[in-house]
Amino acid sequence: MQSQASQPQMFQAPDAILAPASIAVSEQSEATSAEAAEPIWFRTRFVGSMVMYAGAQTVANYFDAHQDWFRRCAHPMKADPIGESGYALTVGRFGALGYQVEPKVGLDLLPQQDGVYLIKTIPVPNYTPPGYEVDFQAAQTFVEVPADLSDATQGQAGKLSTAMTRVEWKLDLAVGVCLPKFIRALPQSTIQNNGDRLLAQIVKQVSRCLTHKVQEDFHASLGKPALEFFKKQSSQKRNVATCEQCH
Repeated sequence: MQSQASQPQMFQAPDAILAPASIAVSEQSEATSAEAAEPIWFRTRFVGSMVMYAGAQTVANYFDAHQDWFRRCAHPMKADPIGESGYALTVGRFGALGYQVEPKVGLDLLPQQDGVYLIKTIPVPNYTPPGYEVDFQAAQTFVEVPADLSDATQGQAGKLSTAMTRVEWKLDLAVGVCLPKFIRALPQSTIQNNGDRLLAQIVKQVSRCLTHKVQEDFHASLGKPALEFFKKQSSQKRNVATCEQCH
């Protein structure tokens, strides 16, 4: 999802997966009953990577200064600062089975320890999630390797780093949703399968958009030669980023 829209998008499960038309409900009463229900948990795990054409220390310096770029790269998602290293991230509206939520989650981008950058869920001040809970646990590590500059132009070659860094990440994500009665009446397997699938779709789309923006922003900070080289590698699909679900 490389969207330039000014508003967060709506993520919707396939049309074939909808609540039966025979179930008639009042949206207002269902919203109230949903808040009182026990949450149903949906979970997914992902691993991925992104390539930065610079040495690991240069990449670390960029990550350490996330206050300078995270909110810009997160757009069109809204990211409001929480303390020194946290953000209240509004992902956008999404839904399945005729039910929609617009989650806001607090994320703390912790300072690196022993070469590992952790991101964990934190409370959003003065905000109570309406009928959902989020548990977000991510870790990022750096692997520095020699850069393949065979595609660099003669003018770029002397201005690019001879090292590149592969940022490897893993994510464990769980979302608990207090669903309304008309959805809880469906088979548990239908609810679980579609919730897990939608969650995975959202992770893939958000990751693709955010990763590309961070890569572009990072290489722009290094200067025109680095940005042009990255764009060339990206346009030629040189595996500059990956995102895979763990089964």
